[in-house]
Amino acid sequence: MVMKKQKTSPESNLNLFDHLSEELIFLILDHLKDSPFDLKSFSLVSKSFHKLESLHRKDLKPLHLKHLPKLLTRFQYVSNLDFTLCPVVTDEYLSFVSSVCMLRSVILSRSRLFSHVGLSSLVKNCVGLVEIDLSNVEDLRDSSLGVLAEAKNLEKLCLARCKMITDIGIGCVAVGCRKLRFISLRWCLGVGDLGVGLIAVKCKEIQSLDLSYLQITEKCLLQVMKLDRLEHLVLEGCITIDDDSLATHKHGFKTLQTLNISSCENVNHAGLSSLINEAKPLRQLILAYGSPVTLALANSLRNCSLLQSIKLDGCLVTCSGLRAIGNWCASLREVSLSKCMGVTDEGLSSLVTKHKDLRKLDITCCRKITHKSIAQITNSCTSLTSFRMESCTLVPRESYVLIGQRCHFLEELDLTDNEVDDEGLISISRCSKLYSLKLGICLNITSEGLSYIGMSCTKLTELDLYRCAGISDKGILSISDGCTDLQMINIAYCNDITDISLVSLSKCTKIQTFESRGCPLITSFGLAAIAVGCKQLSKLDIKKCYLIDDLGMVPLAHFSQNLRQINLSYSSVTDVGLLTLASFCCLQSLTILHLKGLTPNGLGATLLACGGLTKVKLHVSIRALLPRPLINYLETRGCSFQWRDKEFQAELDPKCWKLRLDNTI
Repeated sequence: MVMKKQKTSPESNLNLFDHLSEELIFLILDHLKDSPFDLKSFSLVSKSFHKLESLHRKDLKPLHLKHLPKLLTRFQYVSNLDFTLCPVVTDEYLSFVSSVCMLRSVILSRSRLFSHVGLSSLVKNCVGLVEIDLSNVEDLRDSSLGVLAEAKNLEKLCLARCKMITDIGIGCVAVGCRKLRFISLRWCLGVGDLGVGLIAVKCKEIQSLDLSYLQITEKCLLQVMKLDRLEHLVLEGCITIDDDSLATHKHGFKTLQTLNISSCENVNHAGLSSLINEAKPLRQLILAYGSPVTLALANSLRNCSLLQSIKLDGCLVTCSGLRAIGNWCASLREVSLSKCMGVTDEGLSSLVTKHKDLRKLDITCCRKITHKSIAQITNSCTSLTSFRMESCTLVPRESYVLIGQRCHFLEELDLTDNEVDDEGLISISRCSKLYSLKLGICLNITSEGLSYIGMSCTKLTELDLYRCAGISDKGILSISDGCTDLQMINIAYCNDITDISLVSLSKCTKIQTFESRGCPLITSFGLAAIAVGCKQLSKLDIKKCYLIDDLGMVPLAHFSQNLRQINLSYSSVTDVGLLTLASFCCLQSLTILHLKGLTPNGLGATLLACGGLTKVKLHVSIRALLPRPLINYLETRGCSFQWRDKEFQAELDPKCWKLRLDNTI
């Protein structure tokens, strides 16, 4: 019987997108902008889609400068340019970019080899420039800031760790950039009271100010306190500020919403009171690694009824101090007590019973708390979304069952280095909203308990199983079947994991970070499966995966085009595999320690082939084997070498690996 060919109606060939306005399509693209792969797929559908995606793109983050002219030809409306992945940016490139783009934002953090000449072109040609990030530009000097002073519309300026600039350069910025709203001077050690004072006097629109680790005193703080719109102030590590200097200021900050005075050991309750006595809108207070949290300090928070977040990490905390904080700060939603000495069941319980709407709690390394605290937390704070309790060593196994029974809204849970067991995991699997679960060094869990997590916690994007010796392929199979949105997984030193797990995880196509350090049974076959299935892979650690060799590098080179960071130490990769990887990938960070099959010639050729390298870790013994001109050239290109003097750690006999692998499979 002959089938008649059906006629195709004209309507069936219509592209529905042809009936949508550009504005509607741009709204669709707005939802895809955080997924480069989805954007690429969109642009490849048709010529019209390709054109629309080109017109819509405003942000660009080039990997290599050599591609920039072509990219800017296609994306003509780019206004935000991020050079973070380009260690070397010359004046010529800045001049070219500013001549073809009307930029609003430029990120040059950690970039090198540009000067005030390139910045001058940028400022003159891009009159609408409102944001520039020059953090970690080590050779930035006052002459460059003098040029930036001409950017009259500049609102955001980041100069963190620019240690060569002084009050003179900051003064130029203060006089010229009157519209500044945000400025970071963190670790700018050449800046003092004069520069900060000028910013406060001239830039009246300042809303956020980071003065961390500056040698400043009350002289400039008096001017800073007069800023009518200041909402965020960071004074971390300003050790020259003390109670006596602050006590002279009777009128503190009135508009502050966030105050960070962590690592200010000389600021106690008197100084804190001076700073916040009129800060009615204060929402977040960070006092980490500072003075003891006593009753007197807690009482200085008496007027902070709107405070929502307090971080006391690393402080000595008293029971009376915690109780007073619970009494005075009625609106608390986030409390961080990480590594706080003195936290006891009594103090912690008195706090959480007063704050049943608490959303985030961090009690990492609070080693005195017991089952009593966990029972009180889970009974009172049933709305918790984030709970971190790493290394709470006195908490018994039965406590973890309470977490799953009572805290069903948890999205983030850190149980690293604790006594949780399978019964606890079965209970925790009720927390179906979990997206981050850290179980590193939890020696009592097995694949049986992990299987329940895989079946019920299907929203997981981050799973840490570091040194979980009881986890086998069975547990990983359940995770890969149920948690298909997984983006990060750490199975380092899970000795029984084999290629079976890697093959199953290859179904989780969104994996970006894969850490399998110290898994002696996985081979190049398993790594190939990850490379083929997980094309978004950007960070890979296969240190001490002894059976991975050159065969594993070939699929990585072909399929993992997003790979940026890799650790190959102690693997069986040789010159051949490394060169194969280098010829295809866009690596930025490479760690190679104790590779027996690697020669100086092969390493040198690899380093030259990887044009985007910014960081390389090598054994110190190799330095003498590489030509000094080669090292100089790579450093000029923007590559930083870190030389390690770690002794070689004895490996297992390869025959034993093969025997164990055969028995496992």
